[in-house]
Amino acid sequence: MEIKVLGSGCSNCKKLLENVQIACKELQFDANIHYVTDYMEIVKTGLMRTPGLMIDGKIVSYGRVPNSDEVKKMIEVAKEGGSHS
Repeated sequence: MEIKVLGSGCSNCKKLLENVQIACKELQFDANIHYVTDYMEIVKTGLMRTPGLMIDGKIVSYGRVPNSDEVKKMIEVAKEGGSHS
């Protein structure tokens, strides 16, 4: 599973990255976590508001910082191949 945190490097983006790392650790889930700060790379994803969270190429959150429990739910849904809410 590939997880990308998209953002400018602001405190909210860094907090989201931290929440993703905590969620993966608590789930004992080994994911490829990337922190993308390159503006052109972010634009290519179609993300309109940062921070953004992508799981396996799908934007699952943007414009806010989901806590680690919310991130865990997003990861579990992605593992099951379902849709995110």
